[in-house]
Amino acid sequence: MRLVWKSLDKMRCLRKRSTIPFLGFLITFLLFLNLYIEDGYVLEGDKRQLRETSVHPSSSERYVHTFRDLSNFSGSINVTYRYLAGTPLNRKKYLTIGLSSVKRKRGNYLLETIKSIFDQSSYEELKEIVVVVHLADFDLAWCENLVQEITRKFAHHIIAGRLLVIQAPEEYYPSLDGLKRNYNDPEDRVRFRSKQNVDYAFLLNFCTNLSHFYMMLEDDVRCSRNFLTGLKKVITSREGSYWVMLEFSKLGYIGKLYHSRDLPRLAHFLLMFYQEMPCDWLLIHFRGLLAQKDVIRFKPSLFQHMGYYSSYKGAENKLKDDDFEEDSIDIPDNPPASLYTNINVFENYDATKAYSTVDEYFWGKPPSTGDFFVIVFNKSTKISKHQDCHWF
Repeated sequence: MRLVWKSLDKMRCLRKRSTIPFLGFLITFLLFLNLYIEDGYVLEGDKRQLRETSVHPSSSERYVHTFRDLSNFSGSINVTYRYLAGTPLNRKKYLTIGLSSVKRKRGNYLLETIKSIFDQSSYEELKEIVVVVHLADFDLAWCENLVQEITRKFAHHIIAGRLLVIQAPEEYYPSLDGLKRNYNDPEDRVRFRSKQNVDYAFLLNFCTNLSHFYMMLEDDVRCSRNFLTGLKKVITSREGSYWVMLEFSKLGYIGKLYHSRDLPRLAHFLLMFYQEMPCDWLLIHFRGLLAQKDVIRFKPSLFQHMGYYSSYKGAENKLKDDDFEEDSIDIPDNPPASLYTNINVFENYDATKAYSTVDEYFWGKPPSTGDFFVIVFNKSTKISKHQDCHWF
């Protein structure tokens, strides 16, 4: 046991305030990793590697070693997809936008969401994006009818390679019967959210090599004008800093941005824990495991939830993001820079927080004559706009 704690203490991704709960999560992780292997989702090379670490099942060294091997799950999941509309282009785009959709009991917002993505993008922006829709319902007749509508309304985008519609066949899904009833959720709710995790995993897996970045949206979303330009400003401003997930909406699985290189691991992760908890909860754990401790969310939000009825049982869902703005032109885009100050910092409110594009601030002790706060840009920069600082 001492060895486990000594090894875990070296891992930066642990939150200081949640060491004990995380150990429980770690053990759960490893148990499901074994189930995951049995289900056949790990590549053969990964299976051999994990079997080699399992020679002594009772050893605590095995748990820590296996946990570290999460970084090796970089291969794709073996799924043969159905192409319902469009085919991938050979050239990588800047951004893939992924949507997963199922038949709803009330309302259907997918066509409006696709329309908003394209309508709110300029001609130049359209050249840099590809939209992938995963029709994840097992009702093939419904899928066929919806594909006909999509093809009729967005034919020119399909021809241009900007829109793909795919489906992962039902036979690739794990069992959705007899699932664990965590959080006292009813059986049908557990089935719904567990299948949704697998839907997203297969979507992520497909999108791995299509672009440099990946944005997850839900299928009932409205976009701000020129949202891609806003995204690119933020990504440029974060050059040289480490991040796993950037958030452009505070709701659900809307507006979550990843490096495409992380998609295979995220897809594997969702499959490992598909029956444990909803996807937006799993994302928090994934982000922490890859050592991004804090949420990095930007305002104004670039995406707004517009549906009135949930895909689960058609229940009412009128959630709105009150940070959403139709025009994203004012999203901060501070150029990469280094900050220097001799002002005494209060607690952990360091100087970088004064320059951050997220909602945080620098807190220094009262300055005196001769104190300074200097921003040095990494390269020559033309400043077109600045916001005044406020001292309290």
